[in-house]
Parts: sequence; structure tokens; C-alpha cells
Amino acid sequence: VQLQASGGGLVQAGGSLRLSCAASGRTLGSYGMGWFRQAPGKEREFVAAISWSGSSTYYADSVKGRSTISRANGKNTMYLQMNSLKPEDTAVYYCAAARRLTTAQAIRFDYDYDYWGQGTQVTVST
Repeated sequence: VQLQASGGGLVQAGGSLRLSCAASGRTLGSYGMGWFRQAPGKEREFVAAISWSGSSTYYADSVKGRSTISRANGKNTMYLQMNSLKPEDTAVYYCAAARRLTTAQAIRFDYDYDYWGQGTQVTVST
């Protein structure tokens, strides 16, 4: 599975972005999907996950209530809608796919994932 993340950019605090993760090589219907991010000088951290069926989602406390993860299996694509962005959301955002038929909460660690995209930069200015 090859994953391509896109949609990042420079946005003012309070603004919104929608990140996309397009997959090729295999359909995503049997993969849990997630978003992680890494800020300069910090470790990579979990942002959000969605189960293979789309029936469950799970969010980090830092983005809960401001972000929505979704997937369109027919388009082999996953999304992360981020609203009310804050400067502390600045990071490189990575999408990932996990060969696990389980809940979103169960795939909240980076070691749960088998495939990773290249990352897209999100910069939130004050």
C-alpha cells in the first residue's frame, strides 16, 4: 500500500484545513487508518484513527472537538478535517494504514501501523 498525504499548508490561528490521504496499490476497505503528527524537536504523536469499517473513530485529547476523521473507501481516501487551528497544531502530519480489523481506539499507537505516507506540513500562524 502506498499512501500520499496532502492538504497541508499555512493557515492563521482559528482557521481550517482538510488533509487527505490517498492510497494506491491496494484497497483500504480492510485497513484501519490513522493520522499522526510530529512537531520540530518532538516525538511523533497520535492525532486520530478510524476503524476499517468507519464505524468507530478515536481522537487525541489535543484535537478532540476540533477535528473529524473520515474515510471514503470507494475513493480509497481518508480525510482529517481540522478546525479552530492553533499554533501548537503546527507539525508534519502523517497518515498510516493498519492491517487490523478492530476499533479505532485499538490502533492509536504508531506500532499498530504497517504503512506510512510521506507527510504534509501544517503551519498555523498567530
